[in-house]
Amino acid sequence: MTVSGLSGCLSRCPHLPPGCLASPHVRVMALSVAGKRKQGTMCLRVERTSFSSPVLKGNRRQIQLVRSAMDASFGDMANDSTAVFPRINVKDPYKRLGISKEASEDEIQAARNFLIQQYAGHKPSMDSIESAHDKIIMQKFYDRRNPKIDFKKKMREVNQSKFLQAIRGRFQTPSTKFIIKTSLVFLLLGVLTVLFPTEGGPTLQVALSLIATIYFIHDRLKSKIRAFLYGVGAFIFSWLLGTFLMVSVIPPIRVLKGPCAFEVISSVLSYVFLWVSSTYLR
Repeated sequence: MTVSGLSGCLSRCPHLPPGCLASPHVRVMALSVAGKRKQGTMCLRVERTSFSSPVLKGNRRQIQLVRSAMDASFGDMANDSTAVFPRINVKDPYKRLGISKEASEDEIQAARNFLIQQYAGHKPSMDSIESAHDKIIMQKFYDRRNPKIDFKKKMREVNQSKFLQAIRGRFQTPSTKFIIKTSLVFLLLGVLTVLFPTEGGPTLQVALSLIATIYFIHDRLKSKIRAFLYGVGAFIFSWLLGTFLMVSVIPPIRVLKGPCAFEVISSVLSYVFLWVSSTYLR
């Protein structure tokens, strides 16, 4: 009688006696199991050609060993035939698929298809791969529908714009002594304007601010024409900008009351812009 198709892993039956291998009635042959892992697992196929042989009848221990090898084969074959996805419990879907967050949709789809083919026999592994793929695709779709504003990128683009570079080219930083001198002058004008408001407005302080602006610009540029043009232009621009801010942007300030409160606050704002022009304008 012949029994074929029985296999057992070598690691599961290392105690098979050497005499059994030399018996003419029991032939033991190496067989490699074809499976997903392809790890070269060597198993034994035991073919019994004659159970009526007196050698096998008198050696029950060998028969028991052969039966144990036969019984051990089924569990090993079931385990080797199905591979488990090693990153099945990784929470990050990008790490689970083994791709970066900057990966394109083609790369995401290629990673998904490759892993599905590798672990097609294990349903939990396939579900984990599909779940990670779906999460990434949905996140990509949400990002396209609700784009995030990259403030760092926007600021970098603004700083590199030609308009802002042209404005920066019109200013330079003077010495610390000069900055202190201009700051004290315009600070004094602001204090006088707030403490001693007049019914007609801070006319005197405004005239002094124009003179101080022209003087400081001339002190830096050493040119009377440029100092006069820059000073008058900065004076007009400062007053227009200060008035616009008071009307459209800055709410009423309750600390300053009276009919000239609007003029006083506009004058203080204009002093700030005049200080910047007289100190940093090139």
